[in-house]
Formats: sequence, structure tokens, C-alpha cells
Amino acid sequence: MPTIVHEFDWPDRIVVGTVGQPGARTFYLQVRGGRRVVSAALEKEQSAILAEKIDEILDELMAGEGNPFSIQATTPVELVDNEPLEMPVDEQFRTGAIGLGWDPATAQVVIEAYPLVVVDEADIELSEDGDGVEAIVVEPEEMLLVRMPVGTARAFAKRTREIVGAGRPLCPRCGDPMDPEGHDCVFPEA
Repeated sequence: MPTIVHEFDWPDRIVVGTVGQPGARTFYLQVRGGRRVVSAALEKEQSAILAEKIDEILDELMAGEGNPFSIQATTPVELVDNEPLEMPVDEQFRTGAIGLGWDPATAQVVIEAYPLVVVDEADIELSEDGDGVEAIVVEPEEMLLVRMPVGTARAFAKRTREIVGAGRPLCPRCGDPMDPEGHDCVFPEA
């Protein structure tokens, strides 16, 4: 069966947002184009790394000789999006693998999100390359493909960093998240 591709070439909106209270939040990558909305669940760490890597790509391009793509160092104010996720959040899939790239033809950042795949041994299909090496081949049922312009990518990364950082405060001694009910620190106060 061919992979279903939820494709957004110039999304009206792309954000990471959460549902739930700090310590029990679910992170979502949500994309809207017209009336179509797709939400894919992410781990907090995936969200943080995605924002970090988008900024790295844009910073590298900006530092390139002549900056041929007019990459901005900051987020354009008109693209800042502090609105909550569009409700109700209908989870399309839980994200496993994420691909990130740059399309120089359109000067856009490209995100590919694939569902988390749990493989049953009965479903494994082996493929052998020319060197006699076998590999497991798992064709995803669906994927999210988003292409976004530079300003939108900067705004996306900024918001995502803020969302990730808005969780529970970290213990100044051990760095673990602290719950409102208390915290059993591995480094007791002196």
C-alpha cells in the first residue's frame, strides 16, 4: 500500500504546542493549510532538537558567502504565533523519525515526520543489497511533509523553544524537573 503523504507546501500555520499540565504534557506538531489541520504527537526532546536543528540550518545558510537566500538572524515580529493549538487536537500519529532539510530551489526548510513504527516479527521483510547485507524494510503507512519559508521557520523554532522551556522548573542542584508537590533531590541541601 502506498504511503499517505500529508503535504503542506506553504502552510498557513505550523507550530509546536502542548495539551495538559507541566509534567503531563503531550507535545504536538500541528500544521494548517486552509481548513485542513494535521497534528502529530512528538516527544518533548524531539521538539527541542527540531527547533535547535532548524536554527542551525538557517544560521549556517546565513553565514554562507553572500547569504544568497536572505536569511534573517531574528524572528520577524509579524510571524510570531503565541496562539494555542487548534482544538480539538486530533492526533494523526505519534512521531518516530523526523527528517529535516533545506530546499535551495524554493528557499524553504523541509520537515518530514514519520509515525513511530512497532514492528511485528511476522511483518519483517528483508532486503539484500549487492554486498549481501540484509536490511529490514518497513514502508510507513503515512508521513507529514512540510515546506516552510525562512521567516516561518525562525518563528517556529522560537516558539518551540519557548514551549519546551515552559514546563516544570528545574532543580538548581540536580537539574531534574520539580513537581509542585515536592522534589526528592539526589543532592540534599548542605
